[in-house]
Amino acid sequence: MVGYCPICGKPVYFGEKRRSLGRDYHPLCLKCQQCKRQLTAGQHAEYDEKPFCTYCYMKLFGPRGKKGAMPLQNSASSSSPRAEVDK
Repeated sequence: MVGYCPICGKPVYFGEKRRSLGRDYHPLCLKCQQCKRQLTAGQHAEYDEKPFCTYCYMKLFGPRGKKGAMPLQNSASSSSPRAEVDK
């Protein structure tokens, strides 16, 4: 049975298919959707049924760590709402 490539939608024949994460891809279609780097079967991540290299996946969809946290405000430069209530 011929499968269809989820990227280009064309048939993928047995001799040319790369099977990864339950889908059949053309070798040239199995690339990162962000940086366009060629990917090896099973060595990538998927988001919204699109392949991404692990670096781009973590950069776009992974945990943000401290980069996404709110900066702490210095108590000397700003007053808190609690300080206004105590006055």
